[in-house]
Amino acid sequence: MQFKHPELLYALFLLLIPIIVHLFQLRKFQKVAFTNVAFLEAATLKTRKSSQIKKWLILTIRLFLFTAVILAFAQPYTTKQGTYNTEKETVIYLDNSYSMQAKGNQGELLKRAVQDIISNVPNNETISLITNNDTYKNASIKAIKNELLQLEYTSSSLTNQAAILKAKTLFSKRKNTLKNLVFISDFQQDISDFKPLADSLEKLHMVKLRPVNNNNVSIDSVYISKITATSTELKVDIKNSGDPIENLPISLFNNDTLIAKTSISIEKNTQTNFSLPLKGTISGRIAIDDVNLTFDNNFFFNIDNNTKINVLSINASDDSFLKRIYTADEFNYISTLEERLNYNTLDKLHLIILNELETIPNALISALKLFSNQGGYIIIIPSKAINQTSYNALLSNYSTAFKSFVETEKHITTINFSHPLYNNGVFEKQVKNFQYPKVNSFYTISGSLESPALGYEDGQAFLLKSNNMYLFTAALNSANSNLKNSPLIVPTLYNIGRSSFKTPKIYYTIGKQNTYDVATQLKQDDILTLVNKTDRIIPKQQYFNNKVVINTSESPSVSGIYEIKNENKTVKNVSYNYDRSESNLIYRDISNLEQASVGDSITDVFNTIKSDAKINALWKWFVIFALILLIIEMLILKYFK
Repeated sequence: MQFKHPELLYALFLLLIPIIVHLFQLRKFQKVAFTNVAFLEAATLKTRKSSQIKKWLILTIRLFLFTAVILAFAQPYTTKQGTYNTEKETVIYLDNSYSMQAKGNQGELLKRAVQDIISNVPNNETISLITNNDTYKNASIKAIKNELLQLEYTSSSLTNQAAILKAKTLFSKRKNTLKNLVFISDFQQDISDFKPLADSLEKLHMVKLRPVNNNNVSIDSVYISKITATSTELKVDIKNSGDPIENLPISLFNNDTLIAKTSISIEKNTQTNFSLPLKGTISGRIAIDDVNLTFDNNFFFNIDNNTKINVLSINASDDSFLKRIYTADEFNYISTLEERLNYNTLDKLHLIILNELETIPNALISALKLFSNQGGYIIIIPSKAINQTSYNALLSNYSTAFKSFVETEKHITTINFSHPLYNNGVFEKQVKNFQYPKVNSFYTISGSLESPALGYEDGQAFLLKSNNMYLFTAALNSANSNLKNSPLIVPTLYNIGRSSFKTPKIYYTIGKQNTYDVATQLKQDDILTLVNKTDRIIPKQQYFNNKVVINTSESPSVSGIYEIKNENKTVKNVSYNYDRSESNLIYRDISNLEQASVGDSITDVFNTIKSDAKINALWKWFVIFALILLIIEMLILKYFK
């Protein structure tokens, strides 16, 4: 028990006054002559004893009465955790990822959670609330009620561990506050290791919302599996996390026109194919009808006549191997001799190859530097007899230089499988018994560069990258190397060519870092925009002479097909889809968490928080007790003779 005004308890010392008065009788008695008191002796003794009992009883009652009055004025109270005059802080994390679209006993999990929060948090109580994409700090439910009622699902989902760390940052640094973190989610399984740390200053309440069933069918991915002379074969991967389905219709639309339809049976995973015309542009949408999670029922994609990549090879050696790699279906390949080079065409190129030139003229060095600064890519293949000064004049722009020429046979045995050239499915697994190519001579280099893509058996670099420049350290002609006959040559040079101009993929995933190039010319102060039926977005972009590099991540936030517009002209279409990881209705088991209280009811959690902070005032009981004692005293004085 605690007191609101403990200083009034000093008044209890005043209880000594009636005790002193009682112990020291101050009244004076007078003797009265009486003729015969013998017969009154017994009555006098009996009356005196009764009077002493009455006085002690009255004294005791009055002491309790005064004590009750003094305690009532001191205002005693009890709390569960001693929270009187203690500031309360409540932080709520509300998961609004797409998995919360699942149906619970009272409708969609997210919508029901919003209603429970509004119903159980007092309108004017200050709280902090975060979702996966919004933060409301030190706000009241009354102030953010409309935002909560209009809360939408987001593809920007946080892992459970990231969400709890973000929520804790909203607590103040003060130690004399009662901190409650309410974590509301379906706890869908994710890649994080969910281990909330125990904190004596914070109380963690986990509310696990449960769907009535875990059934869901989703379109997982779409890709081109084969291109023939007349058609393009489109493959669709479909996943099911619930009961087997015997007949699931799948529709293919081009814009809003239905162009194909099929039906499948599915248990866990299955595939289906669609055949599309080889030529023409497809703004596609694949649709299924699933009543559980609806966000993954549509999949958008684009098949377009891709912009060809412009490649120029400046040759002093045979370039037949380059012609076989940079074919006409994807590349505009041009070869020339250095003395016939037209410098006016360089700004229209995406990739320039220096194929074993002995000397690089100063004019070409300046042109290549400008070309690289404007986003162009360069491949440098040295000859066996180079003018090292001219080469190093160019390489100095990339913080490297040739050091010395070494005529020693070396095998190319080191493949950097994590390098951007090889981490996109070139190798299904890391190869160890590969027939490694070799060189008969090479150049050593200096400078701090990225990890080489290919290296020799002694760790020295054979192929390395610096910014937009790829550098071979040995000549590739047949007399010096057998790399042309190796399986490595095609994916290496092909991927360098593809990276020099990143044509948009058939679709991108919202929430991930996506980069692609758009071939267009912009006027001064013009920008590209992404436009669909409802949204108009200005993405992050960088303009070069012959292309615009677009970077997207969190936006766009709505799946669909977007037009890339230069003013009012549509340059190209690009598709975005939601991340399909939210389609997997597999949930984390949190029942054994010792650092938190775990439940499935938002109402119960807030009732517990209110109970923890509830103040039980006791002064009324002491007033009632004092009145009862006063009544008892009056009855004793009246009826106790």
